[in-house]
Amino acid sequence: MTYDPAARRDTPLAAKLKASIARAGPMPVSEYMSQCLWDDAYGYYATRSVIGGTGDFITAAEISQIFGELIGLWAGVVWSQVLGAPERVTLVEYGPGRGTMMRDALRSARIVPGFLQVASVHLVEMSSVLANEQRAALDGCGVPLSWGHNLTGFHTPAIIVANEFLDAWPVEQWIKTELGWFPRAVGLDAAGHLTFTHITGVHRRDDLDAQYPNAPLGAIFETQRAGRMADAFRALAETGPVAALIIDYGHVEPVSGDTLQAVRGHAYEHPLTSPGEADLSAQISFYELATALHADGLAIDGPVTQSEFLGNLGIIERASRLMSANPKRAGEIEASVARLIAPNGMGTRFKAIGVRTPNLPPLPGFGL
Repeated sequence: MTYDPAARRDTPLAAKLKASIARAGPMPVSEYMSQCLWDDAYGYYATRSVIGGTGDFITAAEISQIFGELIGLWAGVVWSQVLGAPERVTLVEYGPGRGTMMRDALRSARIVPGFLQVASVHLVEMSSVLANEQRAALDGCGVPLSWGHNLTGFHTPAIIVANEFLDAWPVEQWIKTELGWFPRAVGLDAAGHLTFTHITGVHRRDDLDAQYPNAPLGAIFETQRAGRMADAFRALAETGPVAALIIDYGHVEPVSGDTLQAVRGHAYEHPLTSPGEADLSAQISFYELATALHADGLAIDGPVTQSEFLGNLGIIERASRLMSANPKRAGEIEASVARLIAPNGMGTRFKAIGVRTPNLPPLPGFGL
């Protein structure tokens, strides 16, 4: 990443955060991230449309229609072969963006006999701006639609998909100091600018000394509280069968380090540069997520790379058919698919993991 680490912009939220810190002291990184994304007046997701070429970043569903189409076919197969074709099923998306993936998914899912006749769609979305875009994208889709703010609260059996959802969850960070591991926080420097610092006192994490005995001073440990997602799946599983697909960028081994990043106008910048006007995200620890899911009695498939998952679903074959039907767009289709499965790019940086109630068979797309 190439950006000026000292750059700071006087955004409206920056002024609000500075006043809060001056009054109450440094705020944990998790609170800073939450305020930047969801502040009612100035939060990034709460106030603007952020996805696509005119936004700050592009998701896989915005890159190629094939992504959403494959997810729709995957959901249809899960309904028929994994859930046993129940007479009622809820297709849920956590963090639906502009509704692009669900729109493409429903279009392709029509070829699965009987699926959409028994399905309803539930979208979990906190942003009223994005919810309005989703309503427009899904207008006339032919299935019942509902919206909610919680990870639970819909009928089971359920099929849940979450693409680039967890990376926007606020992360908690600890930094190693001479006195031990303390929460990393955002405070003010001598000039009154936002800066990273730490909170001392009763918050010390002594267990991290044993976990990372050779970590140097300044080392950072990060967690996304994956137990919240696992607890939601467990609660849902108590009411009926649940199968879920989570796709996001992250790592599969337990590691320490700072992965918090900011993107504005499709370019990286320092996370403290433009509070409320840049996308903040962090890599997913699939190790942490899998550990939490297992602890709550859920079964998992994977994780595998996005390239492997989409390859198992037939992305190359689907692209070939689409290129044959649209020869004038063949180059565009080929380039977009290549971007989704590129090694050392989205194809390997992004991972897919399946989650299911233990009585269900393995989910498709994850190999043997």
